[in-house]
Amino acid sequence: MSATLKAGDIVRVRDDYPIGHIRTPVYIRGKTGRVEKYFGDFGNPETLAYCLPTDDRPLYKVRFLQSELWPTYSGSARDSVELDLYEHWLEKV
Repeated sequence: MSATLKAGDIVRVRDDYPIGHIRTPVYIRGKTGRVEKYFGDFGNPETLAYCLPTDDRPLYKVRFLQSELWPTYSGSARDSVELDLYEHWLEKV
């Protein structure tokens, strides 16, 4: 699999709650951010946690404004959080 997103793309994190070993934090699901960097393709940790074979998946650094994550956030409007997220959790907006 190769990257379909690029730096600058606006993405929304899948708002899903599957059972199992999930590496995408609950507080980020359904939120919108911006792709900062493509790291490459890596094994899916959600599958690897169970010692199962996995296909490689694109991994990205995604930046989220803290005010997008927490509406009552009172810090600077430029404050952000960066997370490493696999492409199967992201949809281009």
